[in-house]
Amino acid sequence: MSAWNTLLVEQEGPILWVRINRPEVMNAYTNEMGSELVRAFGMADSDDSIGVVVLTATGRVFCAGADVSAGAGAFDTESGEGAKNFGARADGARVDSNFIKAMMNCRKPSLVAFNGSAAGVGLTLTLPCDIRIAADNARFGCVFTRRGLVPEAGSAWFLPRLVGLATSLKWCMTGALVPASEALAAGLVTETVPADQVEARARELALEIASNCSPVALALTRRMLWHFSAEAGPQGALSVDAALNIALGAKGDVHEGVAAFLEKRQPAFPLKVSADMPATPWWPEDPTGGYGDTK
Repeated sequence: MSAWNTLLVEQEGPILWVRINRPEVMNAYTNEMGSELVRAFGMADSDDSIGVVVLTATGRVFCAGADVSAGAGAFDTESGEGAKNFGARADGARVDSNFIKAMMNCRKPSLVAFNGSAAGVGLTLTLPCDIRIAADNARFGCVFTRRGLVPEAGSAWFLPRLVGLATSLKWCMTGALVPASEALAAGLVTETVPADQVEARARELALEIASNCSPVALALTRRMLWHFSAEAGPQGALSVDAALNIALGAKGDVHEGVAAFLEKRQPAFPLKVSADMPATPWWPEDPTGGYGDTK
């Protein structure tokens, strides 16, 4: 695979492992990391041999947040020192670091394996992913107000949908770190395990998904849940789910899924996401509305 500067990206069977890899600075986020996340999730989306993405990190911390090595001007990307980590490249070109758009548009399920604590953008960059598990000693922080900032990466939309408004307000208004047990109770993560078992559990869950589920059905289900759960009523979902199931019912994946069930064996679904996805005109080309795009 192509060279990576801030990530380790490797494929293991149907799993694409995407590991944040700046352990010497607690995996602090930079614009370059954002652009590499865009590339990694784009790779997963276009490659039919990849069934699931697992996002994790090297070292003891998942991501401590944005890189503030530039000092007090770390977030001043126009006139201050922050241009080094978050501005244009040295040659003046802008890079596409809109990882939110890339994650939302990726048609493969994505898991987050929090091997350690996550704060600021280290937490919010995981919110567009589908399933999060965490080390039981991890802590999580929406620390923006403590830095004079507001929640970014669309987290004012994502976080209340995941943990509710009351919890979101508490976490964002205090900016305090919360333990994994509180994150589990709130629904930010679906389970916690000992730190030395996080990767093994993520692999187990990813393989369960990839081995048993139709890639096309997964891609459609992912888009339906993210899109229609934000609507005020079920009308939008009702307008597409019956038609999709009628169309899918005539295709090979449903035939194979039923046959595998009746024959008590693993399915071998024939349809490919790259070639056989039904149209989803209700899914916007840019589900983020263009926010955060730095191309």
